[in-house]
Amino acid sequence: MSEDIKKLSSLERVELAARTLGLDISIKRMEQSTRTAEEAAKAVGCAGGQIVKSLVFVNADTHALTLLLVSGAHNADTAYIATAYGVRLKRADIDRVRDETGFAIGGVAPIGHLVDLPVFIDESLLAYDQVWCAAGRPDSIFSCNPTTLAEKIAAKAIRIKAS
Repeated sequence: MSEDIKKLSSLERVELAARTLGLDISIKRMEQSTRTAEEAAKAVGCAGGQIVKSLVFVNADTHALTLLLVSGAHNADTAYIATAYGVRLKRADIDRVRDETGFAIGGVAPIGHLVDLPVFIDESLLAYDQVWCAAGRPDSIFSCNPTTLAEKIAAKAIRIKAS
């Protein structure tokens, strides 16, 4: 990765990644926090299920970070994911998340990471025409079509059993 990318702000990295991927987004900086799914849904006036939670885990077998894009209406059931998809996940250290994605917890975007991550997307998100994602800061979001997002970032759709 270019050192120039590391010098960009979180928002700039998200904007650059969107342009590179051909995603037409407009980042909105909100007056209130969008750190949690509930706060983000309230800020934009949408259903909680339309919020994309970008959850970073460690793959227990490869030790690589893995990104789960989960509906705000769900919590990731990692035991179910391990059984159903053979992917054993454990929580990632917050410092590692920041170092490798370039984002702090509560502002992790689905795009613009400092490293390439395998991505899984909650199939329930694909039922919406529009979803809202973190844009690199806990007060910034953008909307997009979830199917287009999944295609552009090569995310594998999986069932996220609510826990």
